[in-house]
Amino acid sequence: MHDCETDVLVVGAGPAGGSAALLLATYGVRTLLVNKYGWLANTPRAHITNQRTMEVLRDLGVEDEALAVGSPPELMGDTVFCTALAGAEIGRIRSWGTGERSATEYGAASPCTMIDLPQTYLEPILVTRAAARGAKVRMDTEFLDLQQDDDGVTARLRDRVRGDEFTVRARYVIGADGARSRVAEQIGLPIDGQAGKAGSMNIVFNADLSRFVAHRPSVLYWVLRPGAHLGGIGMGLVRMVRPWNEWLLTWGYDIDGPPPELTGEQARQIVHDLIGDPSVPVEITSTSLWTVNHNYAAQYSVGRVFCAGDAVHRHPPSNGLGSNTSIQDSYNLAWKLAMVLEGHADPALLDTYSAERAPVGKQIVDRANLSRDQFGPIFEALGVAGGANDEGIERGLAACWADDAEGGKRRRALHEAIQLKNYEFNAHGVELNQRYRSAAVLDDGSPEEVWEQDADLHHQPTTRPGAKLPHAWLVDAEGHRISTLDLVGGGEFSVVTGLSGQVWQQAAAGCGVPVRTVVIGAEGARDAYGDWHRLSEVDEDGCLLVRPDGYIAWRRATSPDTPEAAAEELRTALRAVLHR
Repeated sequence: MHDCETDVLVVGAGPAGGSAALLLATYGVRTLLVNKYGWLANTPRAHITNQRTMEVLRDLGVEDEALAVGSPPELMGDTVFCTALAGAEIGRIRSWGTGERSATEYGAASPCTMIDLPQTYLEPILVTRAAARGAKVRMDTEFLDLQQDDDGVTARLRDRVRGDEFTVRARYVIGADGARSRVAEQIGLPIDGQAGKAGSMNIVFNADLSRFVAHRPSVLYWVLRPGAHLGGIGMGLVRMVRPWNEWLLTWGYDIDGPPPELTGEQARQIVHDLIGDPSVPVEITSTSLWTVNHNYAAQYSVGRVFCAGDAVHRHPPSNGLGSNTSIQDSYNLAWKLAMVLEGHADPALLDTYSAERAPVGKQIVDRANLSRDQFGPIFEALGVAGGANDEGIERGLAACWADDAEGGKRRRALHEAIQLKNYEFNAHGVELNQRYRSAAVLDDGSPEEVWEQDADLHHQPTTRPGAKLPHAWLVDAEGHRISTLDLVGGGEFSVVTGLSGQVWQQAAAGCGVPVRTVVIGAEGARDAYGDWHRLSEVDEDGCLLVRPDGYIAWRRATSPDTPEAAAEELRTALRAVLHR
């Protein structure tokens, strides 16, 4: 006998676990979410929330809640490089798609905007909504170990309030228990890369800094101080949590030495040093140490146990990819679990989770660590690559602004070094160009995709199988704009076709699996702007089979000759994707 039973046990209530529980509960799956601690995020660690994650929240019906508590793009914009908030400014870079040239591209790519949503605000939305939709949530509940068999998983847990142990019998387990994942360790996931590359400290504090920053609103203020080249994430960082009085400061320490023990006064001195004005009243609310890692799992599951989030990809916060990738892991996995549990798919479908997400995890770990290293050219342009004291930094700045040939050379190098940081602060392609290759994506025989621009910097929409359905604005029956993304998702497959694709509407009705039909051009989904015509890459009577996560599983450029042939092709494709 077991103390309780569920379909899916989710371990960890961070972005990966909270979103997994919310997704599964939304899909009607019995879910138990357990969290080791008695609280959700107590520091505002992750914060950048990119367009793809906002699309997931939109599909879940919680986008408006996120927008209500997040900081909008206009307050995220100019990433500033300086010697202190009150000191000399080295340069700026327009960030997160807020620049004049990039705003159009970001706006065309998605119905959603990026926002700054600290983890302390994100996690309560996910967990509260999961509970409201039927997930059972237990706090102060520690995962101890698990055993698998052919029919399910038995997990042993500890109630940290009462101190007793109990067991949960689940058909599947998701380990979303962070960078020190006990679940990943239990199932022996292979973790590649390097741990402990550098040491960092976070200092969360309250201070009214509006006079230093309100005229140049940003999420990130990068500060070059003596020692900035050692450890940490490239430079000192003063990060806005709430404008303009709640902040998180990040500074490095030498990981080869003993970890520092910060007193409140020492933390205040570091804060005043990066502000550049010791007269500013500062309230320290917390301090913590962490290490920069370059780790990723080559596979994300063993048997009936799956891992997501920091359990399988561990990296510095550069590019703001952490919570975004974690939520997108869960978005990929949850619908597959739901389909298997409902009997619509064979369990072999679950193997595609690792096949699709592990390459993404490695990509974002590599990208985040490369972005951290790309502060080096800024130091070199200023002549402080080997480290410098205040006098050396001032001397480097003076040389950079000198009105002679050497000054001009240094300025060009500095401008180029700052522009290189577009790969961290405007990596639109990294965020939206993720392509899946797996047995849940059917090759249509079209030529390999040709990247017209830098794939890291620029989003390239396509309807090729393995890509995300492109966003295009349509017009509904009442004349309001509606995105193509609003017509798919919700835990169901969708067939997307045009007015002359009636054969696909008939075919969808006989698939044996719930399939939504989306007819673009019909009343309620008029292609008023012609955007879908330009993006679809198929004829009006063609067909896209879109998965519940918005990814295209299969496409047919035109319709077959008969309704019977269309029905057979669609059924065959769906059976292949679901491994039926």
